[in-house]
Amino acid sequence: MDQIQAMRIFIRIKELGSFSRAAEDLALPRATVSTTLKNLEQRLGVRLFLRTTRQVKITEEGEIYYQRCLQLLAAFDEADNLFAHHKLQPVGNVRIDMPHSVAREIVLPALPEFSARYAHINLTVSANDNAVDLLHQGVDCVIRAWPTENENLQSRPIAMLAQTTCASPEYLARTGIPQQLTDLQQHQAVAYFFAHQPPESHLEFMVNQRVQRVTLPHGLIVSGADAYIAAAKAGYGLIQTSKRVVSQALQSGELVEVLPELIPPPMPLYIMYPPGRFLAPRVRVLLDWLIELFARQSAAEKNVH
Repeated sequence: MDQIQAMRIFIRIKELGSFSRAAEDLALPRATVSTTLKNLEQRLGVRLFLRTTRQVKITEEGEIYYQRCLQLLAAFDEADNLFAHHKLQPVGNVRIDMPHSVAREIVLPALPEFSARYAHINLTVSANDNAVDLLHQGVDCVIRAWPTENENLQSRPIAMLAQTTCASPEYLARTGIPQQLTDLQQHQAVAYFFAHQPPESHLEFMVNQRVQRVTLPHGLIVSGADAYIAAAKAGYGLIQTSKRVVSQALQSGELVEVLPELIPPPMPLYIMYPPGRFLAPRVRVLLDWLIELFARQSAAEKNVH
């Protein structure tokens, strides 16, 4: 049995939660996948999955083996490409996760450039606003608006996105357009929550080079950047978000910028990934390209202003 192939089959079973889907994904017969997993368990002397007619559930030993396999295969791929031309043209699959708005407005429109540069890399882009467990969910890197507290990950700042304060014309017609911070006492904000964290409905402004926070009441709590913006368009209150993300809504009049002279602090973006010694070339070139992309975006925004 090819041990490397067996590890790859095991990883896909775990990530897809199904022998059949793993076989389809790897273009292998279902019997080959089952036999390979059975032989792997016999060689290791442990049960990696608990299998029923309805589900495939990984065991505690399987979780430990899964994490180690991810590290070993990444190191193997890196070593395998040391002296080949693939060092310039990496090959393989890369999965990245990022907020919906960042994917839609920034990364996906520019992604054909990356695909043209690295034609042998197959990308999977998932959009998600909550925390992601890279090791357990088979994700190579993530983009988030907060740094990681996970000691097993590296975090690198890649951008500071200009923000704006805005609301719908209907909402402002009801409540009036605030002209100064004290006017916000008559307003409400759309509250936002992350998984396992209480909702937040405050706004932040740079006043005398310091961040001043204004907490407002809220009539709606949402999760996710798209829902946050949609709630503002529906008239539920003020929001603060990336100016780039709502630029079209501002141009069309769906949203109206308020207090333009009081600038919110910029929104930091971080890219998070496993420690560098396990970073495969295919992942490294994606990280480098993303850093380059956001640097260009920042330079373009400064030229506009």
